[in-house]
Amino acid sequence: MKSFVLCKLIAGLEQKAISQIRAIKGVNDVHLTFGHWDAILTAEADTIDKLSGLIVREVRGIHGVQSTETLVTTNL
Repeated sequence: MKSFVLCKLIAGLEQKAISQIRAIKGVNDVHLTFGHWDAILTAEADTIDKLSGLIVREVRGIHGVQSTETLVTTNL
């Protein structure tokens, strides 16, 4: 199961947060962006429960991550 995760970061903590996000198993790619969201990452897990755990416990647990929005892909 693949997803795009939009991340809002806390000013001044962006670089440290991005480094920690990149180290998470299941996070495939991270891009810094301009606009409402500060970063977009791609994440992948076998099930929706594992994906939820990856995002809620690991990504959101990083000091410097203020909020996220997850877009789960489909195979249509």
